Amino acid sequence: MALIFVTRKAHFNASHRLHNPGKSDEWNQKTFGKCNNPNWHGHNYVLEVTVAGEPDPETGYVIDLGKLKSIIQERILDPCDHKNLNIEVPFLDNIIPTSENLVKAFFDELEHDVTDAAYGKSKLYSVKLFETERNIAEYCPYRAV
Repeated sequence: MALIFVTRKAHFNASHRLHNPGKSDEWNQKTFGKCNNPNWHGHNYVLEVTVAGEPDPETGYVIDLGKLKSIIQERILDPCDHKNLNIEVPFLDNIIPTSENLVKAFFDELEHDVTDAAYGKSKLYSVKLFETERNIAEYCPYRAV
């Protein structure tokens, strides 16, 4: 079965610190370098959320992009934009906010609402996060490796 992939892009700014509280300060500094700055550091993130499926015969949509925009706004942007990801975002509690961990947490945060808003058997397919232009993480649990 061929699928259509629909992607919505969003932007947000946030600060974080890469730090494993179970390890020594020396280990954290050696492992994370300047990303372990105790005074935090920030990024201008770009988020891409992709829904996959077949278009609805009545609307032609895999998902209404207006609904997808609203879900991303409510579930990710409102809680994360201009926030400290380590201490101000409840759904990120107890994770080291690497891009890898963030895309998984964002997927989990979006999955139910996106799947409910999508047409037919369409579902959330992937979440991609650009921490910088050159550092990107993507989570797509339904794609075979």
